Amino acid sequence: MELENIVANTVLLKAREGGGGSRKGKSKKWKQMLQFPHISVCEELRQTIDKDYSSLCERQPIGRLLFRLFCETRPELRRCVNFLDAVAEFEVTPDEKRKESGQEAIDKYFNTTSDNHVSEVEDAMMVQCRERLQQDACKDLFKDCTKLIHDYLSVAPFADYLDSMFFNRFLQWKWLERRPVTKNTFRQYRVLGKGGFGEVCACQVRATGKMYACKKLEKKRIKKRKGESMALNEKVILEKVNSRFVVSLAYAYETKEALCLVLTLMNGGDLKFHIYHMGESGFDETRAVFYSAEICCGLEDLHRERIIYRDLKPENILLDDLGHIRISDLGLAVHVPEGQTIKGRVGTVGYMAPEVVMNQRYSLSPDWWGLGCLLYEMIEGQSPFQQRKKKIKREEVERLVTEVDEEYSCKFSEDAKSLCKMVGGHLTLSQTSPSGHSSCS
Repeated sequence: MELENIVANTVLLKAREGGGGSRKGKSKKWKQMLQFPHISVCEELRQTIDKDYSSLCERQPIGRLLFRLFCETRPELRRCVNFLDAVAEFEVTPDEKRKESGQEAIDKYFNTTSDNHVSEVEDAMMVQCRERLQQDACKDLFKDCTKLIHDYLSVAPFADYLDSMFFNRFLQWKWLERRPVTKNTFRQYRVLGKGGFGEVCACQVRATGKMYACKKLEKKRIKKRKGESMALNEKVILEKVNSRFVVSLAYAYETKEALCLVLTLMNGGDLKFHIYHMGESGFDETRAVFYSAEICCGLEDLHRERIIYRDLKPENILLDDLGHIRISDLGLAVHVPEGQTIKGRVGTVGYMAPEVVMNQRYSLSPDWWGLGCLLYEMIEGQSPFQQRKKKIKREEVERLVTEVDEEYSCKFSEDAKSLCKMVGGHLTLSQTSPSGHSSCS
């Protein structure tokens, strides 16, 4: 058995490194597999595809790239997309440098004598941005300006794009994308982990050599545990989400035995492993806050789509090769319509918010509660409401969640303690309203 594991690990490592050849893991027939059809084959697709600017030119990576290439052919459109890129850069600039970054963007794109002047933005709006920058260089400084640019691009330029060779190329990519996906699309490698409905193994796309994680949900187990709606729900939710901090769904297919979701491969293990099995339990404060910030970004991306995650715990936070995280396992996630609330006692004991435990109605608040618990656990090296390797009855954990204040050790600075309480809406739960937890904005 040990020898089999060594062989399986060696094969997987070789695949991750590209197989050692010039094709970097791609099949001998990769060019044939990725050959574009003649554009005439795509005419039906041209007629049926939804002509939505936001979807085709912003949200879909290939569509975004091809629309940008189209805009590069016209100086007035190139200025617009360059301005949008400058705003995107401004929004992720650290607070202490944001004012300087905003001033550079204003000097470059709002100056009427500049070659980069974006005339599509009204003069009054430019003046307003200049004034606001001096008062407060907030992230949404250029929000109205970018909306104006997108409104402009979505009309005549978008119509021209739909008649261009760039959109033809997009249709050819979509045609390739819509070809049937089967188990033969991939090479299968060793099992990476096991769950309630099946296992996760590494896989590699034959045509591109790219590595993924294949989550196999066994049909017999799904049927036995009445998990059909949960399995479908996870696929639907993953299709909606486009975030650097949530695992992405690349492919989905089925075999006779299983439903298969092909997801982002995360090689760094999960947070639970790093918290408890890499030296002394817990992280230093800087590392814990870094992970919390990335989790917060993932939650905000989900919440922007009105999706509540409901299962935040260390096992579900995965790390990649570079040490960045992604939220995984969206089986319990659910869409909450704007202005509405839902009800349901779902999640993991010790990480469920008080409103969930007490079966009250809620919207997005349980996710912030879970983040508070997770931040606490990363610093303390144990959950706020139960000790590791010590069995406590579910009822007792739920009593602690709803009635008892969490305790902070000397590992917590005042800032860390304050952040835990703010994110979790203060884990004193009986006094917290169903929507009372703070976001980390």
